This record gives sequence, C-alpha cells and structure tokens, in this order.
Amino acid sequence: MKKLLVIRNDKLGDFMLILPALALLKKAMPKLEITALVPSYTAPMAEICPYVDNIILDVDENDKKAVKTLINNIKQTKFDATINFFTSWHNAKICFASRIKKRFAPATKMFQFLYNYRLTQRRSRSIKPEYEYNLDLARAFLKQMRIDCSNLNVKAPYIFFDKQQIIAQRHKLIELSRQRLDLNKKWIFVHCGSGGSATNLSLKQYAELIYKLLQHFDTQIILTAGPNELEKVQKLTELIDSPQRVVVYESREGLVEFTYSLACADLFISGSTGPLHICGALNIPTISFYPARRSATALRWQTVNDSHLSFSAPAGKNTEMDLHLISIEEALPQIFLFVKAQFCSKDD
Repeated sequence: MKKLLVIRNDKLGDFMLILPALALLKKAMPKLEITALVPSYTAPMAEICPYVDNIILDVDENDKKAVKTLINNIKQTKFDATINFFTSWHNAKICFASRIKKRFAPATKMFQFLYNYRLTQRRSRSIKPEYEYNLDLARAFLKQMRIDCSNLNVKAPYIFFDKQQIIAQRHKLIELSRQRLDLNKKWIFVHCGSGGSATNLSLKQYAELIYKLLQHFDTQIILTAGPNELEKVQKLTELIDSPQRVVVYESREGLVEFTYSLACADLFISGSTGPLHICGALNIPTISFYPARRSATALRWQTVNDSHLSFSAPAGKNTEMDLHLISIEEALPQIFLFVKAQFCSKDD
C-alpha cells in the first residue's frame, strides 16, 4: 500500500473533522502517500494539513467533460485504495470509474455497491461525533491492511504553526487594529457569520454575550468577518456598549491567512461554522451554539479540541433549529466558569 486517495469534498467544517482520521493513518503508516480530493474552497486547508501529501481539485459534477478528465487523472495516478469520508453518487462514480481496487466508504445510500469495502455506521442517527465516525472508517481501512492501531492515539492540534509565526501574526493584527489590541490581554474571537451553516445566534444575543464578557473579564473582543460578512459584523459593533474594547478583523487574504489569525485567539465563540472547526483543529478553546435537530446536534458536530463548551436550541419540532431561543442569561454561569478556567490555565 503506497498511495491512498481520501475524499471529503463538501464543506470546510466537514473537512476539518477528517483530520483526526488522517493523523491516525499517517501515524500507523508513515510512508503512506495521502492525496485529498477537495473543492477549491477547502484546498488551502488541505495544502497546510501535515497529513496530506498532495491534493486533487474536485470539479462540477454536472460538467461531464471535467468529470471525465478528473477520472483519467485519478486513474493515471494509480491509487492503491480510496477512503470516501463523504459519500455521494459523484464520489462513488469517480472511484469506481478510476479503477481503484480498494474502495472504502460508509455503507449508506443506494450506490454503496460501487464500494467494495463498506462499514455500517448509520451516521444519520448522530449517536457520536462526526470525527469519531471518520476515525472508525480509518480504523476499518487499517484493519483491512492488517495493521494494528489499537494502541495508537491522536489528539489536537491537528494543524499547528511555529511559535514565531503566531507572534508575527499577533503583531500584524495589532497593526491592523491601529494599535488598539494589547498583547497583555486575552483575545476572544467572536464569529457571528454563518457561512454555509443553517442557523446562528442573533446579533442581539451576540451583543449581550460580548457585553457580559467585557464586564467580567479584562479581555478584548475581535469580531471576525469572512467574505460578505463585514456588514453584519459592523451592525453587531453598533449594538455593543463597550466598543473601545472591540476590534473588527475582516479576512481579506484568503483562508490560510485567516487561519493564522484564528491561531492567535485565546478563545473562539461562534455557531457551528467552518471557522469553529478550524479553531478546534488548532486546539483553541471554543464556545459554540448548535441546533437541536438530530442531523446537526452539538454531539454530532462536536469540535476536536481539548476544551469546548456548547449550547443547543430547545428540543422540539418547532424550536430545534431556532438558536434565537437560547437564553444567553441562563448560559452565562457556565460560560463564565469555562472562560475563567481557560484564562487561568493558560500562560500569559
């Protein structure tokens, strides 16, 4: 076994949640060459992932000519096996048509017959975190390769930068803030955007949470804005009563640069978004807010970091997707204890 193709070609957060599985594969098979099939959006993260050796860009599944070219390129690479962490007709067809001999995937959906190694997982039941399902698939692959991984453990961080890089990025953020950020204070990043996620807290809820944090902790708040999110972030600043301790950071230099900045956080707060899962992979402490729908629960989409606190919308058919029903006032005691524990346990 020399060459493995791994596939997770949907959203950013989903890709971040396969990193523990990739770390396990590399630990068990250090000489294994891992190539990731990813969309152009998540490709920058795959490029900085220490467990990915090469990337292949996915194509529009409706573009028949592009799909044919992709299949030919994969066929020429002569992969020994593939692990599909995300199953779709597009992915199944690519792997089968590329004549990859060992094709691993969860046993789900009608086209599962195109994979010759299937693991029954029933992910839709959401009985454990997504990254654990991914680890189970990696373990099934290693078992088939007759490699004992029972004593192998992996843990965050799964993406890491040199300490000097982080110091340089902190100083860059200070310059961008016009010297308003202070290295002697803790930095709490808050991401109110939702990206591809279905739901999030309201700006009023975020404003209430930020105001209370500023009342109780000598910290600074950095509001992060991804593409097309600056207007929303600016509206949030207007609702905050202590704007002098709040800085807006708009990501303009791409996903990797944004990741460098996220690595400067002492704490990150958001809904269930891609940036949340980047912070999880960086092992930044996180506070997150989730729907209660079974396919989107806090358990299913749990971050991979050591320290995380989550809250969910009230259970119920008419409430499970409504994060506006989460009471910030009721959540504050847990949040204060969590923040205090993170700040007291970290070196200044």
